Amino acid sequence: MALHGGCLCGGVRYEINGKLSNAGNCHCSMCRKNSGSAFIAAAQVAAKDFKWTKGENLIGSYTSSPGAKRMFCKNCGSPLAGGGDPIGDSLFLYLGSLDDDPGVRPGAHIFVGSKAPWFEITDKLPQFKEFPS
Repeated sequence: MALHGGCLCGGVRYEINGKLSNAGNCHCSMCRKNSGSAFIAAAQVAAKDFKWTKGENLIGSYTSSPGAKRMFCKNCGSPLAGGGDPIGDSLFLYLGSLDDDPGVRPGAHIFVGSKAPWFEITDKLPQFKEFPS
């Protein structure tokens, strides 16, 4: 069964025909600024299983660090996904942009070494100071 999602204004839509994996909450300063929140919840999806179905011309991208880009709707600003630049075998989909239950739940908090000082992690998920090796 396909998963669907898109941006706030509805100008960009996508479809996933495959499983999501490696779901987690990233607390790095770039993800916090990208989401405007304490962290961003994301999961990995194979590039072959992901396709834009509407508004591909509205997708903007920003290279946030060498070799990594973040994709967003140029109309409403909604963050949608991130990955390598160019996108390789997979990308990280921002779970908040999904319409459907992704079928996975975040399994860890990563980059908690740079988390927002005003946010307290209160769940029992594993925490990693940086990206787990």
